[in-house]
Amino acid sequence: MLSTALVERPWLTTAALLALVVLGPVVGAWLAPRPRVTRLLLALALVAVAALTLVPTGRELAVGCAVEWAVPTLGAVEVMANVVLFVPVALLAGVLTRRPLVVLLAASGASLLLEVLQAFATGLGRSCSTNDWLANTLGALLGTVLAAVALRLARPALRAARP
Repeated sequence: MLSTALVERPWLTTAALLALVVLGPVVGAWLAPRPRVTRLLLALALVAVAALTLVPTGRELAVGCAVEWAVPTLGAVEVMANVVLFVPVALLAGVLTRRPLVVLLAASGASLLLEVLQAFATGLGRSCSTNDWLANTLGALLGTVLAAVALRLARPALRAARP
């Protein structure tokens, strides 16, 4: 259903990515001194990732993983969707923990784990692809860069919030 909507409207992934890049640092800076709200939004983002990657599709697949490497381009809807999927998670986790590099490594590892799970849990009907891991990791990289910018913008508010 979501993939059909994205294929019919390929501009959506580009628009979402642009919105995240433009609004991410500002929203992240606002969230930095508000850990409760940030935790809630991070939990919602993680639920979305789980739903989009682990909900069964009804297809039957063989155990395995496609080894392929493609640089994401704005017209490649599925690849761009995989990039966009991890940007909010990494942004929110980076702002919450104030450790963007650790978040980048954790997000890349989580993506790898999801792909391994998809490779062996054939009943999910999900395809494992190294390209998905690469796209998710690039999204996490972008999210952590946005988190670092947000934390820099939030420095005055964070200093004022210290006891």
